[in-house]
Amino acid sequence: MEVTRTLARFIVDHRASELPQKVRHEAARSFLNWVGCAVGASRHATVERALAALDEFSGPREATVLGRGDRLDIMLAALMNGITSHTFDFDDTHLKTVIHPSGPVASAILALAERKPVQGEDFLHAFILGVEAECRIGSSVYPPHYDVGWHITGTAGVFGAAAAAGKILGLDEQQMTWSLGIAATQSSGLREMFGTMCKPFHPGNAARNGLLAALLAQRGFTSSNQGIEAKRGFANVLSTAFRRGEITERLGETWEIALNTYKPFACGIVEHPAIDGCIQLRNEHTLKAGDIESIALKVHPLVLELTGKRTPQSGLEGKFSVYHSCAVALVHGAAGEAQYSDEAVRDPGVVALRDRVTANVEKGVHEDQVHVTIKLKNGRTLERHVEHAVGSLDRPMSDADLEAKFRVLAGDILSKPEADELIRLCWDIGRLKDAGEVARASVPATAARRARAS
Repeated sequence: MEVTRTLARFIVDHRASELPQKVRHEAARSFLNWVGCAVGASRHATVERALAALDEFSGPREATVLGRGDRLDIMLAALMNGITSHTFDFDDTHLKTVIHPSGPVASAILALAERKPVQGEDFLHAFILGVEAECRIGSSVYPPHYDVGWHITGTAGVFGAAAAAGKILGLDEQQMTWSLGIAATQSSGLREMFGTMCKPFHPGNAARNGLLAALLAQRGFTSSNQGIEAKRGFANVLSTAFRRGEITERLGETWEIALNTYKPFACGIVEHPAIDGCIQLRNEHTLKAGDIESIALKVHPLVLELTGKRTPQSGLEGKFSVYHSCAVALVHGAAGEAQYSDEAVRDPGVVALRDRVTANVEKGVHEDQVHVTIKLKNGRTLERHVEHAVGSLDRPMSDADLEAKFRVLAGDILSKPEADELIRLCWDIGRLKDAGEVARASVPATAARRARAS
């Protein structure tokens, strides 16, 4: 079977009217969460440094960097919004593959929508199809692809951006096949970069490269017609186990975005069960850091592989330390972005408690589980087994939860009326006449005035 062409044909032929309402709503949830994450991180040092390096090289300034007055050409805007949306590591997660699906896709097509107005219904449809493509392709090579060290959000995300941008551009079947092939040859992202500014660079680069793939294909720029499945194509080069049925079976019957989840904690998803368990015990027993002798975790192997940084030195590194995450959960009863600042990572009280956390792999503990044992200085022992972390498919965040998260993230960037209006636009994305309105509404009035004056 021609996997790449089969997927391309599906993307090209699928009609928005065929989408279930539940899928549309989940897409709006994903988009809302993505915009909030991007706006919230828009002043982070990662973003400031990237803009300082690249701004002077921008072409026509047609697209918005969310949360800022800066405008860039669509390629750089796709890159920057992909970076901002993943900087806090607070964006959505497709748990089946641990892909953060919205960043590469939404960043590419929102930039495109500012260049030439795109109907909201077409935007939402392309977004859903892009997520479908990246997650199905990711599923076809996971977990060997991820285990060897590829950052799957970057490597699979480029396909989602190429598919979604190609849908908006109106590519035909052959052009879409080329677009996916051009995406395949640009697929990259290394897990070695976790804890540095390169991790959020991966979804940004995927967005830019996917948009580039679609634009090239639109002009007849060719690629292999089997960029995914060929012997030397993406799947067989970057994985030891390719399951092509994950891409081609039940297309249009099941939707990967329905499996999307949203983070209540601003760190690696595998840490969430431990944070959840620690917060539950803290709140139930009104624990203070000084009460605690030790914290012992029984975890899945991925927890230590991905978040085993014993002594993080920066906020970005703290997001990949289950020891730091448990410490702030017990000290602050929270693990939001404030708990992953450079200052929080170096706080003496947090460091002291962090040093009393141990984590050991336990056979039979799944990725979404943890067993927490806290020994108190008075001799008592408290235990909690978390079967499914808050924010998972089994314990999902509600629409109201997502709005509250958005307001916290955007609170230092937008006024309350500005945030309320942006939330409304995100929920209404499928009904807007111009999807680019969301990007422009993300800019605070003061930044917009400065941009106009300059």
